[in-house]
Amino acid sequence: MEYRSFGRTGMMVSELCMGCMYFGGKTPAEEAGKIFDACIEAGINFFDTANVYGRGASETTLGEILSARGNRARLVVATKVHGTMADDDPNAAGNGRRHIVEQCEASLTRLKTDYVDLYQIHRPDSKIPIDETLRALDDLIRAGKVRFIGTSTFSAWQSVEALWTSKELGLNRFVSEQPPYSLADRRIERELLPMARTYGYGVIPWSPLAGGLLTGKYGRGKETPQGARYADQSRPNLARRVTEALFDVLEELEAFAGEKGVPMSQMALAWVLRRPGVTSPIIGSRTMEQLTDNLGALSITFSDEELAKIDEIVPPGTAVSDFYQADWGPHEHRVM
Repeated sequence: MEYRSFGRTGMMVSELCMGCMYFGGKTPAEEAGKIFDACIEAGINFFDTANVYGRGASETTLGEILSARGNRARLVVATKVHGTMADDDPNAAGNGRRHIVEQCEASLTRLKTDYVDLYQIHRPDSKIPIDETLRALDDLIRAGKVRFIGTSTFSAWQSVEALWTSKELGLNRFVSEQPPYSLADRRIERELLPMARTYGYGVIPWSPLAGGLLTGKYGRGKETPQGARYADQSRPNLARRVTEALFDVLEELEAFAGEKGVPMSQMALAWVLRRPGVTSPIIGSRTMEQLTDNLGALSITFSDEELAKIDEIVPPGTAVSDFYQADWGPHEHRVM
């Protein structure tokens, strides 16, 4: 496992980040503990969750594990705020001060920790001025409850607006962005990645396997595995990601991976891992088997000729599946 500088913060994080979205849900607590231990053994020191994952279940499970293992100080723990945490409370969502401060306290309690290394705004919120959000986050940093702040699925212009606001008002600035990035959706290459490199952002892509679409399980004529995320086509944000253009690309990528002699899932993850400007892709291993497969990507590299071939299959800056929606509205949390 290699360690990379997290933007301009001075923190060193593992080249893979463990996403804990399924902890306490599809991944029961006992299995989550085994996956956590395997991550530590592999050298992963970076764990990402969010308050909205299972409405606290993921944070609670991770907190129990951290407490039992006693290695919190050696790890980089990240969580997020924005999504709806109560259906009967109009103030239990969004990027306003009340919700941010309330949920930070709740996250610290669930995680059984005094501080969060990285506290992220899970989505943009057009109803709340960015200075209001930044002032609340700045107060949390000054109180010692948060060390660094970041965003998820912000556009380049939203990120630059936030940087300008921080500079104008003398507030702590965002240090990272967590965007969707994979061979199915390369649109962040147009503006977001150049912005991140210019301003010293850490970049921790979510869904580097396109929510499982790049694992080899899906394809034209293939039966969708029972219980798989894309088996439920009643959710519009999932249904629109499965396109004929995607199937065309999957066929070519499977052939490419076969010629290279590696599983398509490992090839796709390794490609994101090796991209310029990327700090740590987030792996969402639900089972030990998936974690083992993900770790296999660490040994895969690409020649210039292979990278050129991939660019022919999926040209830079393009998408065949819809993940990068940086204009998502207020109080929304969509299934990743």
